[in-house]
Amino acid sequence: MIEWLSREVVTLAWTWRLARRDGAVLGFTTHDCDLVRGGVLYRAAPGIMPSAVRLSAKLDATTMDVGGAISDAAITAADLDAGRWDGALVTLGALDWSDPGALPIVIAAGSLGAVRREGAAFTAELAGFEARLGDAVVPATSPRCRAILGDKACRVDLAGRRWMTQAVAIDGALVTLAEGFAVGRFARGRLRWRDGPCAGLSEAILGDDGARVELPAVPIAAMTLPLAVELTEGCDGALATCSGRFGNAANFRGEPYLPGNDLLTRYPGG
Repeated sequence: MIEWLSREVVTLAWTWRLARRDGAVLGFTTHDCDLVRGGVLYRAAPGIMPSAVRLSAKLDATTMDVGGAISDAAITAADLDAGRWDGALVTLGALDWSDPGALPIVIAAGSLGAVRREGAAFTAELAGFEARLGDAVVPATSPRCRAILGDKACRVDLAGRRWMTQAVAIDGALVTLAEGFAVGRFARGRLRWRDGPCAGLSEAILGDDGARVELPAVPIAAMTLPLAVELTEGCDGALATCSGRFGNAANFRGEPYLPGNDLLTRYPGG
């Protein structure tokens, strides 16, 4: 056992290190003063408290709830609603706050699920990395490609397939662009906000008509236009598109010619 934990009076403080998907790294602690450990500032406000933590040598997924209060200085309601905290990598640790050189002892690590907000408080579930063991060993078959354009399975080089432009109007989930593009180029692609309250957030594009792109939902924050956006080309997952448009049929991750269940229901000789 670590020596400081065996003392009669334990100087224990919980720490949370959160690495958001946009690259921001934030630290929080249950101690009543800010702590700096390993180059990370662990802030005492807002206080974040974990639920009961239970660890074992088994392969069962480690889960717990984390709750805290919304603070304008660190965790804002706008960031929670925008999803900036969803999927953040989290490390839960414990340290001796009386020792300036003590680094947090890692108790659990994982990623945050969807964050739920109620008034001035929020809760989120922390799923341990063991949860990945429940994923399918092999992907299910599908007629369309299961890869995402540009990922390690697809291998299409996205250099030259991203465009910087401006959003000049927003009508519901439709975003009007400052310039026109080929129709369908960005369908199933991505839009990344470069300015405004959603800067750094990326959203899927459902479709486009060359002048406008359609998002899955209305932007949650009020936008002052024009705003800079980055558009990434998309792919509909069809073999014809993969071969003709991208010349990438060798890396197609689908089974377009695999017989379906209807083959089993046919009459003999039908």
